[in-house]
Amino acid sequence: MLVNILIVDDSASLRRLLRSCIDENPESKVWGEAENGQMAVEKVKALNPNVVILGWLMPVISGLEAARQITRLFPNTAMLMLTLHSSKQLLEEANAVGIQPVCSKTEGLADLITCVRNVVAELGI
Repeated sequence: MLVNILIVDDSASLRRLLRSCIDENPESKVWGEAENGQMAVEKVKALNPNVVILGWLMPVISGLEAARQITRLFPNTAMLMLTLHSSKQLLEEANAVGIQPVCSKTEGLADLITCVRNVVAELGI
């Protein structure tokens, strides 16, 4: 079965890069993109993706706040977070709102894609 993914980040270039890598996998498909947390919630309502990739610090509302809202509306949606600034507190807050895992943008594209693929594999879809 096809895994539907929503990419949410304020960097258009990162969204494009992730989209091109994710769409190479025949078992996953990017169904949409959003540039801030508020748009993420709206897109989740419209598209009902299996996985949401969220940036942490974004305009309008943060990735954490978007995750809180998404979890309330769609508790079975898997979420992972991309960030430049990882800390123990961020990891705890992210886990508390349903985000698992938190991936570092500084580790490189290969690690980000591995992070996404691991979440997809855990879904067992």
